[in-house]
Order: sequence, then C-alpha cells, then structure tokens
Amino acid sequence: MSHACCSPGRGPHDDEAPAPVVPVRVVDRQQAARGTVLIPAGPFRMGSDDPDVFPDDGEGPVREVSIAAFRIDAKAVTNAQFATFVKATGYQTDAERFGWSYVFHLFVRGEAAHRVLDGQVPGAPWWLPVEAASWRAPEGPGSDVSRRANHPVVHVSWHDATAYAAWAGKRLPTEAEWEKAGRGGLDQARLPWGDELAPRGQHRCNTWQGDFPRRNTGEDGHLGTAPVGAYRPNGYGLYNTSGNVWEWCADWFSTDWHAEPSPATRINPVGPATGLTRVMRGGSYLCHESYCNRYRVSARTSSTPDSTTGHAGFRCAVDA
Repeated sequence: MSHACCSPGRGPHDDEAPAPVVPVRVVDRQQAARGTVLIPAGPFRMGSDDPDVFPDDGEGPVREVSIAAFRIDAKAVTNAQFATFVKATGYQTDAERFGWSYVFHLFVRGEAAHRVLDGQVPGAPWWLPVEAASWRAPEGPGSDVSRRANHPVVHVSWHDATAYAAWAGKRLPTEAEWEKAGRGGLDQARLPWGDELAPRGQHRCNTWQGDFPRRNTGEDGHLGTAPVGAYRPNGYGLYNTSGNVWEWCADWFSTDWHAEPSPATRINPVGPATGLTRVMRGGSYLCHESYCNRYRVSARTSSTPDSTTGHAGFRCAVDA
C-alpha cells in the first residue's frame, strides 16, 4: 500500500536492482549523539481516533505505548550532511542507480521538462518520473543543492537513509519513537504545538497553501523544502515534525499489526517482522487539508524501501 498523494512507490518492474551495500565506520557514542535530543523513557498515548484521521491508514486505536529513553536528531539530515557521507564513502543512492526519481510537476521546468519519462502515478498525475533527478538535482537536470545546504536531503530511499544512519553510528527511529518525539510531550494534540494549524495566524510548519495541486501561494514562506531549522521546535526541541519532508522510520508498515494489545505492540514496539512497504511520518510541504492532511502528528503513510521522491527525507536516532 502506498498513498500516491504522499509518497509514490516504484513499480514492480523496478525491483530487480539489489539493495545498496551499507558502508560502516566506527563512531564513538559522543560523536553519534551530536545534534540529538534526549527523549525520556515512559509511556505516551499513540495514534488518534479524531474525525479527520484516515481509517485505512491504521492511525488508531489510541493506545498507551511505553518507550525506553533514546536520542533523536533535532533536525532532519541536510544536504550538507549527506554530501559529507557520500564524499567519504562513494555511496550511490537508489535514485542514482535507477537513473530517475519522482518530482512534483510544478517544479519540472527547463531541461528537466525534456527528461520526463513515460508512466504516471495512478490518481496522482502531479508526480512525474524525471530522468537524472536525485538528491544532487532535486528538480532534475539543471537543478542543484548549492544554495540548499541546510535544507533536508530528499530523493533518498529507505535503503539510503539506513545506509547513512549506519555510517553515522545511528539508526532510523522506530515509528513509536518518532511519534513520541514528534509530539513534543503533548498528549493527543493534533500537531506538535497544539490543535490549531496556524495559531494567531502564524505559520508553524511548511505545508501547502492554495489550491492543491495547481497553485501554492507560499504564505508560509516556502514553495518547496524549508531549511531544517525553520519554524519553532516542539517541546522536546525537534524541528519540523509536521510538514517539510516525510521521514522514513525503521518499521515495516501495517494497518492492523498494532491494534491488538500485547507486549510486542505496547512496549518498545518495532513493528511487524515482514512487510512490503516501510513507514513514513510527518507529512511534507505538499500536504493540504483539502486532500492530504497527513501533517498531523499521528498521521502515517508508507512506500517501498527503494522509492524516492522530492519530498521524502529522514532523521536518525541513537540508543540512550
């Protein structure tokens, strides 16, 4: 299952390439903890039963989940950080190996407009497969990240995120860890800061304003990604856990695995043992309440581990 409005997956004909080799280096605990914040141990109420949830996403039921203390990046991994990783390892991302990635249609212009490949995402024609689009060229040929060093890296697959995390001496957060951290200590609030999207008319995250998918007014200051430190952090000190980019989690995706109470689903859950797609959390700059209001802190989606898009990134976690 993959929500095309959120993160389209690659087709079944694309799964022939093997997963990339994960480079590993020895990183001491202090080095790995840089840029992270400590999330205290204890229970929290995970999920939502609000009227605006997507039942098919498996957001509910609301359940008490206990999590051991851990550390998580305050900000999503940036283009500059990922470039350091690539320079040190020679790593090639899935998008680079496949030779294309999905770009939002309004960003496809110039040379990239002549490099659009055949094939549409069912129900989401605004996603275009663009040849040579990658983390280095987020909008395809003719684009680069030279002025976006502190923006979140995008066009990274679950494989790529896992490889970077291993190299950095970290790991991807579990879905339960991500949601506890993303809530910022609030109980059952819709968003990391409360229930109102723009309190007192002030934008607190990077989402779509206007008429999706044709016109984005950019009232929040950004049409695409925003710097990872944009807007106020939540109560735990995490930035952009709503909007900006979808963030990969470690878990396989399921809509019902977590429904039945058991030690596996309520105490440090790590998700089902197998699956077809991996969990993504947080929403992105394309989320809008008229179509995809998955910028809510309990919202979830998924995509295949080799999928890459212009609105998917990640942050890392570390055992405490």
